[in-house]
Formats: sequence, structure tokens, C-alpha cells
Amino acid sequence: MATPNSNLQRWMTGLALAAVLLLIIVMGSPVVLTAIVALVIVIGLWEYNGIVFGPGHRAEKTESLLFAFLIPWAVLAGDARWIAAILTFAMLIVFMVFLWQVRKSFPDPSSVMKVMFGLLYIPLLTSHFVLLRKLEGGIYWVLLVLVIGIIGDTVALYVGKSLGKRKLLEAVSPGKTVEGTLGLIAGSTLAACVFGYFWLPGVHWIHFPVLGFVGGIIGQLGDLCESAIKRSHGKKDASDLLPGHGGLMDRMDSLIFLAPFVYYYRIFVMG
Repeated sequence: MATPNSNLQRWMTGLALAAVLLLIIVMGSPVVLTAIVALVIVIGLWEYNGIVFGPGHRAEKTESLLFAFLIPWAVLAGDARWIAAILTFAMLIVFMVFLWQVRKSFPDPSSVMKVMFGLLYIPLLTSHFVLLRKLEGGIYWVLLVLVIGIIGDTVALYVGKSLGKRKLLEAVSPGKTVEGTLGLIAGSTLAACVFGYFWLPGVHWIHFPVLGFVGGIIGQLGDLCESAIKRSHGKKDASDLLPGHGGLMDRMDSLIFLAPFVYYYRIFVMG
């Protein structure tokens, strides 16, 4: 059960992170945002590697971090060939490392799948923040993702604590409830509508309930996905990097699913 001190610590850490992110997004250029995204990706993948590999596996962890760092910069460059090349060479080198290790003893072949899944899961999805920033009015589209995700999670937390009775998916995330999820969707939808009204007035209002409603559901799926990875390896938090919050991925899990949804909705549905 959360104590008053842990709740205060959680709020202080969250507010500090929010202030830094807001300053970077509003004041920084696409290059600055890409550098921050690259840092988030490296930290997130470091946490992921710690979960799925545990101690050891230095070669797999190192190669995944190196390739992960390159992906957001390839996205910023705007050439899909660079992204394809990075992922292709990453796969080739992962297999080469695997075969090199066979000389001593036959390693676990799942290590190859863990590395490749990690590269697709965290770097590729998170790099959509760079794509959003490159859009016209990109600052506001990045902020919209953060507003939908953060407001939704906050409403879910307090609705779940006060009204939650029915478990959503207890085997994966024991603390999540149906009531909390409904609060998340309502909070995300309202937050998207309010944000759109004030900061994206040129966009037709009908898009924001859709972005908030569907985005809330997709963000929850991202949260559950990360929880499933942690539970399958006997972990509660991705790390202890953020006081009161756990790891960075414990805060980014919904956002990295949300960013691709908002981006592709913006370019394919809105045009």
C-alpha cells in the first residue's frame, strides 16, 4: 500500500520530469528532441535488457544499445532506407554473435529473438515522437500524446483506488481494474478534447474524441504489454531509476504505443 511519503515522492518526481519534458519540447528543435528520444530509448532498452537477460549477456546488450541509439537519428534524417539498413545489419550482427558463442557452448537461441524484439519494441515505437515533431505544428502533436497518456494514467490511478473492484487482467497487472480503465478512457478523451480546443484550433473537433478514446485504449495496451514482459520474468518494476515510479519504461510504456497511433491517425486519417 502506498504511504503518504511514497505518494509525495511520486508526485515530486513526476512534476520534475514533466517540467523538463515541457521545456525541451517547447524550446528545443527537432534535433534536441531527437537527442532526448535517443537517450530515453537507450535507458528504456537498458531496462528491457535487464529484465529479459538478467546478469551477463554483455554482447547482446551492447549491440542492441548501439543500434537502438541510431534508429531515432535515421528517423530524423527522413530516409526509410537508413532505418531498414540499421535493422538489417542489427539482425545480421546478432546472428554473427550467436554463432561466435557456439564455439564455446551452445547458447540459448532465444537471445536472438529477445534482441530483435527489443529493437522493434522500444527504439522503433519511441522514434515516432521524432516523426510527430517533424509535422507542421509538431510541438503540439507531441504534447497531445503526453497529455492523453499522462492525464489518462492519473485519472485511472485515482478512479481505480477509490472505485476499483473488478480486476482487468490480474495475471498480468494485479493492480489494474475495469473501473480504473474506464476512468483512463474518460480522462484521455476529455484531455484530448480540451487540449485540441485550445492548442489545435485549426483541427476539426471531431478528431479529438477519437484520438482520446482510442488512444486511451491503445495506451492501456502498451501498459499491459510491458507488465506482461516484467511478470513473465518475475519483475515488478523495470528498474528503480525514478523514485516512486520504478523505471523509465514504467512511465513510458503507454506513451510509446500512443505516439505511433497519433502519428498515423494524423497522416492517414486527417491527411
